[in-house]
Amino acid sequence: MGIRTVVGCAVGGCRVGQAEVEVSVVSYSFTAIRKTFMNIAIGSDHRGFYAKERIKALLQGLGHEVTDFGTDGPKSHDYPDIAGPTAKAVSQGQVDKAILLCGTGIGMSITANKVAGVRAALCHDELTAQISRQHNDANVLCLPADLIGEALLRRMVEVWLETSFEGGRHHRRVRKILAVEQQSLLAKTKCKSKPQVKQGYDSKPK
Repeated sequence: MGIRTVVGCAVGGCRVGQAEVEVSVVSYSFTAIRKTFMNIAIGSDHRGFYAKERIKALLQGLGHEVTDFGTDGPKSHDYPDIAGPTAKAVSQGQVDKAILLCGTGIGMSITANKVAGVRAALCHDELTAQISRQHNDANVLCLPADLIGEALLRRMVEVWLETSFEGGRHHRRVRKILAVEQQSLLAKTKCKSKPQVKQGYDSKPK
């Protein structure tokens, strides 16, 4: 379970939360609106812990609701244990988007993309953060805490949250991503009774 931190913005004594603005018209099942205030999941391993805490404060300052999936300190923590539950929260519609951090962002992005419905993008600058939203409709942002300074991390998060999906030709391409995902899920269902292909990670390390 994540630790929920709810932050609101009051106008005239009333909390402003799910204000919605139409930004594009797309026909596939993912959201085609940009919320002024979103519910954003965040998670990191030990390498990304301090950056996670700073980004969480940034999100709260912007008025977003934040669900923190950990880790809760700099003690060593395996990134799949954080990325899996965080990505599932996105896939199941419990949160609008998610941000994941580890040393390079690679492990988080690989793990998150194993979850159906997740489009996790590992970004290194403002342009890749922007394009991941415009062209790929990324719903999880993965960041390399060891490789990027605080100012750039903050700006990348802001750009990613502010950028909308363009649709058009990119809509067609995202639908093809979903088709590949569905084909993979169907193949797994058909092969349930067959031995799984082993990739050398079955036994525990010595």
